[in-house]
Amino acid sequence: MRLPAPARREQILDVSVQVFARNGFHSTSMNDVADAAGVTKPVLYQHFDSKQDLYLALLEEAGNRLRNAVAKAVSSATSGKQQTEYGFKAYFRWVSDDHDAFLLLFGTRANRDDESVSAIRRITAETAHAIAPLIAVDIDNLHQRTLAHGLVGLAEGVSRHLVERGEVFDPEVLGQQIADLAWAGLRAVHRAD
Repeated sequence: MRLPAPARREQILDVSVQVFARNGFHSTSMNDVADAAGVTKPVLYQHFDSKQDLYLALLEEAGNRLRNAVAKAVSSATSGKQQTEYGFKAYFRWVSDDHDAFLLLFGTRANRDDESVSAIRRITAETAHAIAPLIAVDIDNLHQRTLAHGLVGLAEGVSRHLVERGEVFDPEVLGQQIADLAWAGLRAVHRAD
């Protein structure tokens, strides 16, 4: 049965994230992706102009999944503390459930060419930008954005530590532990004199 073009593209993206996350950008060929997706190379090129084009689409998709997971989780929070807890728990669920997407964005085998680095920085900045308004403290916007980047870095650093060692973790427990740490710090934030 022939899939419609949008469904085929989605299938290729789903399979590709696994191939790139496990093999790295440089060790993955378009033939590897085509074989894993069960399509021919010409079909692959109907959807993506190049391996780099496919890789950048994967980065964008991974970033969207991350932001959507956190945004959905914090939407039902009724306090800053709940936003912190729900946000970190959602982040660590995303790392646990979408492990390959995490590796694609933040793993040591990620592509490090200028275009990919720029895309990953943009995704990180967009994530911090989405988190910044949740920091409901009387501080200026620059301070708020800086703290948001710190929270993103905290979550990424903890995840990288666990994932690179292959450690199994409970995203709910870990999310609560990191949220407790972050909330203790956020409670101490105040406007600079």
